[in-house]
Amino acid sequence: MGDIIDSKFSSSHAQIKQAPKSNRPEFAFIGRSNVGKSSLINMLCARKELARTSGTPGKTQLINYFMINEAWYLTDLPGYGYAKRSKKTRAKWETRTEDYFLNRAQLHCAFVLVDSNVPPQEIDLEFINWLGEFGVPFVIVFTKTDRKKSRDGGSVEAFKTKLLETWEELPPIFITSAVKGDGRQEIIDFIEGALNDIPWPFNQVNS
Repeated sequence: MGDIIDSKFSSSHAQIKQAPKSNRPEFAFIGRSNVGKSSLINMLCARKELARTSGTPGKTQLINYFMINEAWYLTDLPGYGYAKRSKKTRAKWETRTEDYFLNRAQLHCAFVLVDSNVPPQEIDLEFINWLGEFGVPFVIVFTKTDRKKSRDGGSVEAFKTKLLETWEELPPIFITSAVKGDGRQEIIDFIEGALNDIPWPFNQVNS
């Protein structure tokens, strides 16, 4: 089993053209605002404050790059669906996100975070279907499974059922809790397996 033994903040960017000019593979984390993305990233990296957590949805406004094990980037993307932001701001974030997923050649897989405590949300389903439409590789990560509302698994199963209305088969799914550490090793093992399928060494222009 692999592990994340070294993680550090690298840089933040408002546009993809400003992102690191490196061929290191990237694994992107994205989800609806307040889905627990920063907490999950901190749990995966075993760092309490690597990614900044906040009780205010929509806090992440830039694409944040974290260097992991000097081998790959974890990219933290702005959350979607935060209604209190202006239409202009939301449109800017959406354009930036689309640009990343459609034009960032280094992207290897997207981790779509879904809150296990709520019924299936149309915005999550629409985003997943959009990734599928454009052939973007992705997995689904259910978050906050330690909370009372999610313990019966009803929302998770309902989400799977809803997805199967438009998908023939489900993508890889991870059940996680940032509080308990559930799902951490499974996600790390998945990433390690993906890295093993990529030819080495990477042609790194710079870090």
